[in-house]
Amino acid sequence: MRDPYSVLGVPRSVSEKDLKSAYRKLAKAHHPDQNPDDPKAHAKFAEISSAYDFLTDAEKRGQYDRGEIDADGQPKFGGFSRGAGAGFGGGTPGARPGQGGFSAEDILKEFMSGFGGAAPRGGAGAGAGRSAGFDPFQGTGAGFAGGGGRGNTMRGEDAPVTATVSLEDAHTAASVPLRMPNGKVLNVKLPEKVEDGQQIRLKGQGLPSPLGGEAGDAIVTVKIARHKQFRRDGADLRVDVPITLYEAVLGGKVRVPTLDGSVELSIPPSVNTTKALRLKGKGLHGGGELYASLKIVLPENGDPDLESLMRFWRDQKPYKVRE
Repeated sequence: MRDPYSVLGVPRSVSEKDLKSAYRKLAKAHHPDQNPDDPKAHAKFAEISSAYDFLTDAEKRGQYDRGEIDADGQPKFGGFSRGAGAGFGGGTPGARPGQGGFSAEDILKEFMSGFGGAAPRGGAGAGAGRSAGFDPFQGTGAGFAGGGGRGNTMRGEDAPVTATVSLEDAHTAASVPLRMPNGKVLNVKLPEKVEDGQQIRLKGQGLPSPLGGEAGDAIVTVKIARHKQFRRDGADLRVDVPITLYEAVLGGKVRVPTLDGSVELSIPPSVNTTKALRLKGKGLHGGGELYASLKIVLPENGDPDLESLMRFWRDQKPYKVRE
């Protein structure tokens, strides 16, 4: 990996707060989902995540700043000569390979044991990295895997999943069945007051690792399906309520559907149906309003008496509704 400070565009003196801010900005801009036509987006995003994970590890950051390890988390072997050496583990100082001393690989293994990991074959090499998606809930990137411990096997890829849910399920934060990329069907609990387009990270439910490491995560994007009755306007909802002509003229009470069940709405006499009636607190998640638009519905196939009355009104009591 390149210098992690350069990858994130921050100075070595960067604070934890500014480091997180720089990571979030870059991760959002270079997330593969935001750059589907860029074949290099995934590699760039993985590099950003690895750099952030590296610098948020206080021990690794300190060792890197002191020049003890490189950007891949591997130790720097300055100060060892090809000739006589100090020896490790009781070896004979100054001994050569094959004479009771240690080879360069032996030295590397001994040195690496102090870091809790095994030396790679050949005595050198970079730690395996792992990639991960941007987490809109945690704001943290995923793991850089450097010399030793949990980073010795590559993590599986994160996998995007779309969950299309009903307006009622979003309103009640219900559990919905969802098939994961690994073939499992899980009941996923929606967050309270979930929004359209919100993302949920399900750890270990993504693609398996090709090298036997831990599985990636499933990144679930919530899509709220279009409703047959309600129209969304942010947290507010709108619904059409059919009424008769005599209800519009004389007033009355009608049942109006809401996401919590139907309620009774009082219609005032001579109601103006160009304006919607408001039901406070009956919108999405209980935080918005429900606006009922009254729609006058006339009898099917017409009615002679009604037509006679309307002719009388037209001829004897006309009134203007349009300029």
